[in-house]
Amino acid sequence: MGFYKYLRDMWKKPNENMREEYKKHLIQWRKQPVTVRAERPTRIDRARTLGYRAKQGFLIVRQRVNRGGRKREQVAGGRRPKHYRKVKVLDINYQHVAEMRAAVKYKNCEVLNSYFVGKDGQHYWYEIIMVDKSHPVVKKDQRIKWITQSQHKGRAHRGITSAARKSRGLRKKGKGAEKVR
Repeated sequence: MGFYKYLRDMWKKPNENMREEYKKHLIQWRKQPVTVRAERPTRIDRARTLGYRAKQGFLIVRQRVNRGGRKREQVAGGRRPKHYRKVKVLDINYQHVAEMRAAVKYKNCEVLNSYFVGKDGQHYWYEIIMVDKSHPVVKKDQRIKWITQSQHKGRAHRGITSAARKSRGLRKKGKGAEKVR
């Protein structure tokens, strides 16, 4: 087993495997602003799996998202019972919300992918891999050059990233999965 395999196993249960270090990170992240550019990925194994490379033009952004509060408030006034119930407002997952907020903050970059790094009672934290599409190193790299093309503009807001496709039900496999064209 390689080093990344051990890291992956540790992150399956972070509260048990790296209790003190994980707690220390969460306490530090709570004090920071909502959107923070990180020097390096917290989970290097996951970042590299999702396309991150330690070169110019790639950034890691840690985004905090509040948990809960995703239903409509109770209505005032008379309604028939059918229209009185609380309905879910956001039909998208927290990870997709985090990607969209990071994309707004870094307008010159495109969201490549994202992964979970932590949660406590109030917040979720995700690290978003972003690519500066106007950087010369990115334009020359054959593996990532595709993201500079115009049809990939605004991936996070158009629901094309992996987390967004998951929340839209487009990553299902096996029996009962609809074909998407």
